[in-house]
Amino acid sequence: MLKKISFKRLRIIAKYRIPSLYDFTIILVLNVLITIPVFLIAHQKLIDLNWFYQLDRVLLFIIIVAVIQVTLHAMRKITFISIFVYLSFLGYGTLIGGYGFNRIFEDYRAMIFAMQKESNPEDVVISKLLPFPNKSKIIDAVNYYNPKVRNFALYATTEHFREIPVTNANRKMIQCFAIFKEIKSRWNYVSDPKGREYIASASESLQHFSGDCDDHAILMAATLRAIGGTPRLIHTKGHIYPEMLLENRKELEMALYLIQNELFVEESKDKLIHYHADERGKFWLNLDYTAAYPGGPFMKEEILGELTFD
Repeated sequence: MLKKISFKRLRIIAKYRIPSLYDFTIILVLNVLITIPVFLIAHQKLIDLNWFYQLDRVLLFIIIVAVIQVTLHAMRKITFISIFVYLSFLGYGTLIGGYGFNRIFEDYRAMIFAMQKESNPEDVVISKLLPFPNKSKIIDAVNYYNPKVRNFALYATTEHFREIPVTNANRKMIQCFAIFKEIKSRWNYVSDPKGREYIASASESLQHFSGDCDDHAILMAATLRAIGGTPRLIHTKGHIYPEMLLENRKELEMALYLIQNELFVEESKDKLIHYHADERGKFWLNLDYTAAYPGGPFMKEEILGELTFD
């Protein structure tokens, strides 16, 4: 009886084991397929040490490749099953719109592009900021729930970048950039009445697309909120401008790719992308009207206060 069981096990192992002649090739292919998403996840979750030439990421990639190679070699008897499970997982994710083949390609492309391009991040130490001027009035002025504001935001998303392939991961970001482009193309700077700080609501600014920096920042914040974006306003000496939330490094890399390779190619050519990194590890992209593209240069560097809209 024991001999029969042992012989049966040998037959099963022999059935699913890849011939040794092909072990190296198949394991190498499977290693590449597994390494790419694992590296992308690790790259986005781990702290960027900012080593010269991204050597920290190169070392991370080598370590992941080595670990997976050793693991796959130890599991070479069930290589075929591993390949089938992995491809089934990605295929299922592709069909339901989850993490599939397309998402791997998009994430990898955005990550490689971001590693090649320069950006200009700055830290914002929230604990050292001053109270935001006219805070309650500005909050009331950001009337994103107003039908005029909502309708304009929807209109802007249909006017720009319709030819760009949209996924669940980049849809909101592309729409926010479309709003930026539409407001940027229309905005006319007009000073406040002499000796008075005039704060226009977003719905009021839609009448003529005119006003000063705080009026522009209010309109931008309201329209982004109207489509589910998360803006904040930054107060510097004599200036207020809007920023847009990028939740994590993955979104930051996607924004860098979209701005410089798809949406604002000419405007951002050979230029830096400017954003702030806060104490919570989130990123905020500059959307000032003085910039020709999202992430353009800051007009004022010293930050005195910030106002975030949830």
